[in-house]
Amino acid sequence: MPSKPAPIKKSPAKKAADKAPEPAPEPAPAPPVEAPPAEAAPVEAPPAEAAPAAPAEDTAAAGPVPTSAPLDITVEDVNDTSLTIEWKMPETIGDCGLDGYAIEYRKDGTTDWVAAQEQLTPGNRCCIKNLTTGDLLHVRVVAVNAGGRSEPCTLAQPVKIREVGDRPRIRLPRALRSRYVKQVGEQVNVVIPFLGKPKPEVSWLKDGQPLDTKRVNIRNSDKDSILFIRTAEREDSGVYEMTVKVDSFEDKANITLQIVERPGCPTSVKLVDTWGFNAALEWTPPKDNGNTEITGYTIQKADKKTGVWFSVLEHYHRLTATVTDLIMGNSYSFRVFAENKVGISEKAAVTKGVAHIQKTGIVYKPPEYPEHNFSEAPRFTTPLSDRAATVGYTTKLLCSVRGSPKPKIEWLKNQMIIGDDPKFRQISNQGICSLEIRKPCSFDGGVYTCRAKNAQGEAAVSCKLEVKQIVIPESGKGK
Repeated sequence: MPSKPAPIKKSPAKKAADKAPEPAPEPAPAPPVEAPPAEAAPVEAPPAEAAPAAPAEDTAAAGPVPTSAPLDITVEDVNDTSLTIEWKMPETIGDCGLDGYAIEYRKDGTTDWVAAQEQLTPGNRCCIKNLTTGDLLHVRVVAVNAGGRSEPCTLAQPVKIREVGDRPRIRLPRALRSRYVKQVGEQVNVVIPFLGKPKPEVSWLKDGQPLDTKRVNIRNSDKDSILFIRTAEREDSGVYEMTVKVDSFEDKANITLQIVERPGCPTSVKLVDTWGFNAALEWTPPKDNGNTEITGYTIQKADKKTGVWFSVLEHYHRLTATVTDLIMGNSYSFRVFAENKVGISEKAAVTKGVAHIQKTGIVYKPPEYPEHNFSEAPRFTTPLSDRAATVGYTTKLLCSVRGSPKPKIEWLKNQMIIGDDPKFRQISNQGICSLEIRKPCSFDGGVYTCRAKNAQGEAAVSCKLEVKQIVIPESGKGK
């Protein structure tokens, strides 16, 4: 490989020697120039620029032109046996395109460049494998096309072949960032992922002390650590600290584990007072809250006759309560349960004393209501209607009236009181007033009036009655 770049870089020098044969003997006694081909290229470059006599002829004679150098070579990854690099394409490629890239490396302190691969690399990334751990390597990339090799793009600093350690970092799940609560008897299985290279060392502490391996199992992998408790107990509660360490770097995370259960019963409950249909109670919180806060109390009562318990208050937050609506003549006992987020206590605190609801004489006094004045002046709700009657056929006039007290009804014919004339029959029943005219004749027609009177006033309605005579046709008379 060292001989390949030398002929490409000497081609412009040979052309200059043909045009100027006199300076040719001068470089002959200087063989060290040909030994390092990488350094010879910049030394021989000026003669090419010094002969611009016929640019058109030189371009035609040169043929395809190499590309410009690749850009921005960087290290993507490195471990103890391989090195991965990547770079960007050259700015100038030319008409003949790009065949690929040649990747070369050399150890620090040497001058021999070694090809990383036998064939050209088509992409912009290459992994150099089978390297020796601890070597310090210089790496360069050369673009190759039909015009030859481009100028190399070399890493700015040599790379040491070794496993690069990433700083450890714990990725604590969101659910574990706050208090992690489980009930007594449940299984605890906490998975915590982490990062780090090489594999970090993982250690655990509980409340600053080593874990009890009889109760807590720890399983570690390359990417996570699992804290496992088969059957949780109250003593498993505490702050668990996880530490991951790589060399001198470490990261820590804390998990607060809270194992809870139902609380104990209140310490005591006392019947403070009894009056009327009420009883006042007072109690003290339980000594054992179940490892979590008390959320309320449940108060129950039982009649001594039946002994059956009934809940009167639930989810009650105070330490005193008044039980109401007790039955007169009965005796009651009371008990109180404590509650937390798991449930209510298995046992309850029961009052020693009994609340006796005494019978007392009660005199019922009906309420007094003011009398309502229902007095109302007469008012006709249904007036009389004009009628037409036939001679000899009984007819009836109807209307309705209301008033309080009950009004007195009078009928008039042509403004004259009818009175007790047997031809007329007057009826008044529950506000319905009627006047029956028996077998009227033509003289019974006229204006009839119904008048109602009481202490509040009077009212009247009128109608016109027409009595018609039956007309017999003349043709009927002859027959």
